[in-house]
Amino acid sequence: MAQVGESEINLTIVDEAIAHHGTKTDVAIPILQELQNRYGYLPAPALHYLAEKTDCTPAQIYGVVTFYAQFRLKPVGKHMVRVCHGTACHVQGAERISQAVTDILHIEPGETTADGMYTVERVACLGCCSLSPVIMIDDEVYGRLTRSEVQKIFKRRARGEMSE
Repeated sequence: MAQVGESEINLTIVDEAIAHHGTKTDVAIPILQELQNRYGYLPAPALHYLAEKTDCTPAQIYGVVTFYAQFRLKPVGKHMVRVCHGTACHVQGAERISQAVTDILHIEPGETTADGMYTVERVACLGCCSLSPVIMIDDEVYGRLTRSEVQKIFKRRARGEMSE
């Protein structure tokens, strides 16, 4: 998933998605998913262009994008850090884990580090309740966490000992 600055938006990607899915309003979600996969997020110029080229109004497109949590209007970091706040994780200290991530990366949930490496999300459940509290970095799950364990994870990643 390549991330692109808005000044570098290649609108032929939108044309390709439309050619693949069509122009009717019922294909808005698959088109938006494809665009997000290609751009890394949904840049405004691509959304405006999509509205011009399909049967969807700008309001319909924006409504879909803002309704579904899967869609992003801002670029994300190279690595997604998801902090679980489901019931089991909450009971086991999810707030402490969130605070540890915030302290280490110097960003709040929903933000991306200045170097573009990490974006942090607070999620309702990762489905790893027996490992609570849990974070997921990209597709890797880390469970039974303490503040100290979270610090170790990010130190090892910084030293290149874990996937970057």
